[in-house]
Amino acid sequence: RQVISSGINAEYGLQHYYILNLIEMAIRGPGGISISNTGILLICVCFLLLFVFTFKGNISEAGGESYKVSEVLSAAIHLTEKAGRKVKEIRESDDLEEQSKGKTKEGVNDPLTLGDLESHRILVKGFQVAFPALNIVSEEKEAESLDGVEKPSLLHPDVQKLTRSDPYIRASDITVWIDPLDATKEYTEKLTQYVTVMACIAVRGEPVAGVIRKPFDDKTYWAWVDHGTSSNLEGLHGSVEEDKPRVIISMSHAGEVKSVVDAAFAPKEVVITGGAGAGYKVIEVIKGTQDVYVHNTLIKKWDICAGDAILRAIGGTQTDSGRSD
Repeated sequence: RQVISSGINAEYGLQHYYILNLIEMAIRGPGGISISNTGILLICVCFLLLFVFTFKGNISEAGGESYKVSEVLSAAIHLTEKAGRKVKEIRESDDLEEQSKGKTKEGVNDPLTLGDLESHRILVKGFQVAFPALNIVSEEKEAESLDGVEKPSLLHPDVQKLTRSDPYIRASDITVWIDPLDATKEYTEKLTQYVTVMACIAVRGEPVAGVIRKPFDDKTYWAWVDHGTSSNLEGLHGSVEEDKPRVIISMSHAGEVKSVVDAAFAPKEVVITGGAGAGYKVIEVIKGTQDVYVHNTLIKKWDICAGDAILRAIGGTQTDSGRSD
């Protein structure tokens, strides 16, 4: 009893104490140490109750599964790094198996490569194996068997240091947004400095944790809102160049963004820089090399969710033109 009780969660300690006492009574019986048929039945019931109280954190109040943000974030770090290695390997092999998904509204070719698909498989399958009830939304669409898929680590050491408040959350309230390969066009052109792999955890529609992996720089940026960030984000809070605001925009989806920027900052002179990939551009803002990232054409949630979470974690914001989140 002492051995088992010493390891139980304090929240369930009283329940465990009474159950263990019932087990002891069943073994001892009324006249000493003996086990009757009734005692055996009672022991089985008690062990069942012990199991329920010990592991009920994985079962939500609504009867479905639930998960901790720390575990999903740990998996996201593991999987984006693994996917990033595959993306880099394929690019270096020059065997991209490039296809086209068509053209964007701006008339730019929207390519699809083996790097996109392999990264998608690693991320989606990894999350599905670890969190079967999780809602996962990826830019690419492909369903395959999960046979042989390795379960990702759910205990990243740096994330574990931040778990002061980490309750179980119903799976139905969590969505993971995945961009398997951001800046695919630049990937095909060997402009690999722009390439990122991203995963974002949203709870009830609000980004709470994000991971941006830069596979060709071997860097992973991640953050958990109200908890902390990866060590390479510590002390980074962007900056603002008051006289000449530095604004980064998309090279391939510029649209009317230049006129929007000029109107927003007038009469100040604005320094505009072109870049590719939402992940790359938001990291440039966080690092302080750019003051603002402006985008005014179509963009998807998997493009901006991870960056939004990281910005929130370090005190930044991502808004529409009306300054609404």
